[in-house]
Amino acid sequence: MGQKSQNLTSGELKRIGLVSDTSGFYEKMSLYNNLLFYSKFYNISKSRVDNLLKRVGLYDSRKMVAGKLSTGMRQRMLLARALINNPAVLFLDEPTSGLDPTTSRTIHELILELKTAGTTIFLTTHDMNEATLLCDYVALLNKGKLVEQGAPSELIQRYNKDKKIKFTDYNGNQITFDFASLEQVSQADLENIFSIHSCEPTLEDIFITLTGGKLNA
Repeated sequence: MGQKSQNLTSGELKRIGLVSDTSGFYEKMSLYNNLLFYSKFYNISKSRVDNLLKRVGLYDSRKMVAGKLSTGMRQRMLLARALINNPAVLFLDEPTSGLDPTTSRTIHELILELKTAGTTIFLTTHDMNEATLLCDYVALLNKGKLVEQGAPSELIQRYNKDKKIKFTDYNGNQITFDFASLEQVSQADLENIFSIHSCEPTLEDIFITLTGGKLNA
């Protein structure tokens, strides 16, 4: 928003959403009433609450007591709550930590929808695959210090020094070639190829390299 957080007006603060592992809610109230209560701070209509619950797949469970929700359902409830005020800026702290793959995918799809719609999202995660999928720009931190930053694709290209391709045949055998030696692949090899994969490093590989490990690209 172009200024320090302590200088933001109440109107600007209302344009910010937050989901964190310390986000509180009323455990003895229903999921639905939790969101309705929160919506009153922003004069948000009941229909928007209904639409958000449908969007995160919780509408049919809206009468459940919040304290009895599973980890995934609770996380989706908190995400819906953070979206009630249609924030321009959204902070997400480990939004899929501890969730099953299906729930994680649901949240990923919603985050990508929000990004496409123009929401500015700050995401903290230990999941490097999640960062690669969701982020336009990443900052890698180690012990509180910045060790690298850039677009995921740019970082992967920057640290892809070996430039290799891995061939897998129908018997499961794997052969790796440098780009420069691809001409050594015979016609017989090509006819027996089941899959071809480039061997560029992942963000996880890059992080491990930068923090003292070795890059196995």
